[in-house]
Amino acid sequence: MKVIIIGGNDCMVDNYKNLCKQYKCKVKVFTQPFTKKQIGNPDLLILFTNTVSHKMIHCALSAGKQNEVVRSHSSSMSALRDILDKHVC
Repeated sequence: MKVIIIGGNDCMVDNYKNLCKQYKCKVKVFTQPFTKKQIGNPDLLILFTNTVSHKMIHCALSAGKQNEVVRSHSSSMSALRDILDKHVC
């Protein structure tokens, strides 16, 4: 499963990646501005809305056809774990 995480804290990027690998997911994390081409076609798009600009959210949502978009106000590890528990088989 391909997962894209938009937002979050710069210091937590490695932790996000390690947790996604435990769920056997390929992951990309964008905490800084990005281009639409970098997103590609993920199975799950996670938006940490507290730590991302409106412009980045708009860019992520208009980038392509995502199967599923999940928004979370919190960018904590437990919030990510809850999302992965619900959406990854």
